[in-house]
Order: sequence, then structure tokens, then C-alpha cells
Amino acid sequence: MLRWRVLTALVLIPGVLWLVWLAPPALLSVAFAGVAVLGAWEWALLMNLTSHGSRLAYTFTILIIVFGGWLWLGSGGSAMPVLVVGALWWLVAIAWLVAFVRNPAKRRPPLLGFALIGAVVLVAFWFAIVATHDKEAFGSYWVTMLLFLVWGSDTGGYFAGRTWGRRKLAPRLSPGKTWEGVIGSMILGVLLGGVYYACGRALGFAPAGTSLIALLGLALLTIGISIVGDLFESMLKRQRGIKDSGGLLPGHGGVLDRIDGLLAAAPILALGVRGIS
Repeated sequence: MLRWRVLTALVLIPGVLWLVWLAPPALLSVAFAGVAVLGAWEWALLMNLTSHGSRLAYTFTILIIVFGGWLWLGSGGSAMPVLVVGALWWLVAIAWLVAFVRNPAKRRPPLLGFALIGAVVLVAFWFAIVATHDKEAFGSYWVTMLLFLVWGSDTGGYFAGRTWGRRKLAPRLSPGKTWEGVIGSMILGVLLGGVYYACGRALGFAPAGTSLIALLGLALLTIGISIVGDLFESMLKRQRGIKDSGGLLPGHGGVLDRIDGLLAAAPILALGVRGIS
């Protein structure tokens, strides 16, 4: 599995960085809309929509919403309301996780509620990436910072957990996750973000005048909420009785398995950038 994880990452990472730095903004918008649509297809499975017709209907609905968001941003509309709703949702998700740990038998929300949650999560993710990239000064820099923080967190958590993991973080949510993995996530995520920041300042592609204390706080918050996103998807899969959200990415599972941390982290960092820039 590790070999496939590495090979998949080696293929995807250069392509994602090319999109962020070199591709036309419209192409980045379309590419991440595709990610959101693939995520919607898998979210429909988590909702227990088993027929292809019902899953397609939900996926098409998310596509239409994202297209409406693209028109809204293109006409000068603000992403702020969507980002705020997306960020607030993840506070609710923390409460949901706590409730599940206390009572795993607790019923899931009704189908409509589950569908709305997926729409909020996926659409806010798309808005956060596209609005930060297109509307913010140094947009490519900030989107890459988001990616490096989450990628570093995922990698640090995976290897620290495998090497030193002893104390379970939340066995009812995800038996494999440990407190040592969380520490590894924080350390490698901050280190990777810090190296990227230093390179950006030295080479002139990072914003000047950003408070290091504010940036460190935003990095820690972004990494922390990305772990919440990971745990949240683990909870949904556990409730649904499946191991992976899909099988599209060798070594990773489905699209949601790969972007669960990004789904949570993106609106947080997007709001944070507006606060510290």
C-alpha cells in the first residue's frame, strides 16, 4: 500500500502545483470543480444512495451549485458568506464527533440533512480554493501553503503513527489514529509550511509583512481542523460500514479519502488569509 501511496502522490502533486501556479485560473476552477463532483459521487455513497441514478442526481446537483458559484464569483460576488458557513459547519462537526464517541449508536441525520452537509462541505471547499487563488494577493502562494500544511500533516501523522503510535486518539472513530500521529502531523505540517514560507521570502514570491505569530497560529489551526476533517470522514465510513469512500486513487482509496483534511482546512485558511493579509 505504501508504494502505491507514494506513486499516486508523485503523479498528483506536480499536476496540482502546475494548476495552482501556471494554469489559467479558469482551468484551476474547472479542475477543482471536478474534484468536488467526484467527492459528491462518493458522498452519495456515504449517504447510502446505492443506485447509480440517485448518486448521479446528487452529483449533478453539486455540479450545478458549483457552476452557480463560478458565475457568482465571476460577476464580482463575495465568497465570504460561503466561507463563513463552511467554517462554522466544522465547529458543528467537532460536536458531532464528540457525540459519536460518547454514543456510537446515535442515529445519523436524515437523508436531506446529510445531503445539505455534503453540499456545504464540498461547495465551501471549492469556493475557498478558487476565491483564494483568484481574488487574494499572492493567491497561488496561499493555496500552495494550504496544500503543504495538509500534505505535511497527513504524511507526518501517517509515519509518526506507524512508528511510535501507542495511545489511541479516538478508537471508536478511527482505530488506527494515535496521539503520537497527531503530534507528528503538527510537527511536519508546521515544518513544511515554515520551509515554504522561508523559501517564499528568500525568493520573493511570499507576501512581506505577515506576522509570524499570526501565520503560526493559522498554520496550527489549519492542521488541527484538517485532522477533524479526517476523523469526520472516518466516522461517516464507520457508520456506513465501509473502509474507503471509493477506489479511484491506488493506495489512498477514494477522492474523499485523499481530500478529507483539505475539505475542512480550506475554508479555515481562506478566512485566516483575509485576517492576516
